[in-house]
Amino acid sequence: MASKRGRMSQEVNAGSMADIAFLLLIFFLVTTTIASDKGILNILPPKQDPNQPPPEVELNERNIFNILINANDDLLIEGEFRNNTDGLSEEIKSFVLNFGNPDEDAVALFNELPPSLRGLAEQSPESSDHPMTGGAVISIKTNRGTSYETYLEVLDLVKKAYFEIYGERVGLTAEQYRALSGQTAAEKELIDRGKDRIPMAISIAEPDKIGS
Repeated sequence: MASKRGRMSQEVNAGSMADIAFLLLIFFLVTTTIASDKGILNILPPKQDPNQPPPEVELNERNIFNILINANDDLLIEGEFRNNTDGLSEEIKSFVLNFGNPDEDAVALFNELPPSLRGLAEQSPESSDHPMTGGAVISIKTNRGTSYETYLEVLDLVKKAYFEIYGERVGLTAEQYRALSGQTAAEKELIDRGKDRIPMAISIAEPDKIGS
């Protein structure tokens, strides 16, 4: 009998291990933060009425800055072949602020810009008319084989050019302007003043099927 009691005393009581494991599982589920991929934050246009055809918008070719990305991630920017994105943001800023054929409203906008932005205006009749609606559009077209990384790089550089323009108008850097949340009246006023009459006109065309 004594030896039997000795063997029993050496056993580990594991009756509550399942309960402890269950409590630990609940703890980690409650306290763990799961990162969610928000994707690209683009504002999509409203759904078109199927009974009403979309309006046709005619733009002069000079008012469109064309960026093509092929299946090898090479770029064709305004008809010029490139294998990198060096200087793209500066070219877009010059295109947007060209003021090649400004109307009365565009002239008023030009006169309100800070000198640093007015200095970018080449006023070439072969480039964009003005940065107001329809006067300067950035067109990005990809291929089915274009890498997602290259597409995002180009899109981010295009947006960077606009944010630099907006930030310069209100005395901020592009990063500072981009960080504005608009949750306060002061931040909302800065956002609106930066974008005033200069919309972020980016056209993303349907990818070509070649190279898929």
